[in-house]
Amino acid sequence: MFELQKLLRPHIAAIKPYSSARDEYSGSDGVFLDANENPFGSITQEAFNRYPDPYQSALKVEIAKIKNVSPQQIFLGNGSDEAIDLLFRAFCRPSIDEVIILPPTYGMYEVSANINDVKLKKVNLTADFQIDLNGILEAISANTKIIFFCSPNNPSGNKLKRQDMLSILAQFEGLVVVDEAYIDFSDEPSFTTELAKYPNLLVMQTFSKAWGLASLRLGMAFASVEIIKILNLIKPPYNISGLTQETVLAAIGNVSAKDQMVKSLLVERANLQESLAAISYVQKIYPSDANFLLVKMKDARKVYEYLIDHLIIVRDRSKVVLCDDCLRISVGTPAENQHLIQIMKKFQA
Repeated sequence: MFELQKLLRPHIAAIKPYSSARDEYSGSDGVFLDANENPFGSITQEAFNRYPDPYQSALKVEIAKIKNVSPQQIFLGNGSDEAIDLLFRAFCRPSIDEVIILPPTYGMYEVSANINDVKLKKVNLTADFQIDLNGILEAISANTKIIFFCSPNNPSGNKLKRQDMLSILAQFEGLVVVDEAYIDFSDEPSFTTELAKYPNLLVMQTFSKAWGLASLRLGMAFASVEIIKILNLIKPPYNISGLTQETVLAAIGNVSAKDQMVKSLLVERANLQESLAAISYVQKIYPSDANFLLVKMKDARKVYEYLIDHLIIVRDRSKVVLCDDCLRISVGTPAENQHLIQIMKKFQA
């Protein structure tokens, strides 16, 4: 049985959070003489002299509407990476506890584990980039606190089998994190629909991909109210700038524009896949539910360097487990994709 307080590091459960001026008074009207701000404004035309809402309340209300969750089930971080780091800090005792990751996968799980001195157990995905269910169950120990799933997976691009993830959720007494950075490009329903059933589930999404707001660094985490309270307890006081909050508020009022960009990217993904398949030295293009393709080819490193020489930048994943001789290619604009194909056709394998 999942028991959140038993999972939590004891000193985190007892911590007294930093109390900011906006914790003590959250109203928007008044004479603000409480936060040592500059009362004359900022040196720009924008009013940046006041601290932002530390809990992004107005933004969470609007996100809740499009994600079908309550605002209290949302954590917003400086990218999804902040949520990942906070999970380690809240639940994993250094040098004692461990987490399970499924290579090849998003690299920040391992980086955050190393920063926080948390042991990693790696259970590789299968040859077709699916979950080794028995391998995970065998790897779980009394000190396993978190299991990370990335679906659609980075760098392979495919969605993981939903039933396998649900099976782990039902059997594991720790936290299960489902990273859905690329969910907008998939036909799979979000795991946010499972939050009411599984109190040990945390779902991560981002504004960096489908929404086209990577520079703003805004990640989302959805979980039980109790888990979100813990993340809010240990986050920096003002982790999301006022400018970011205002910009994203404006953006999410236009969901149809995001949906149109996704539709266009899916068309371009199919076109790019077809064009790549016609190149002689391309050996395999893995199925993708994301906005990129993992492509196996002869002389992958040489192709990568050749493309760099022509100012086309892709990711060399050929040294990553299960990704021998593979490049990861993001779907670009029609002109960018056509230029890529033209240059690749001239390469002599």
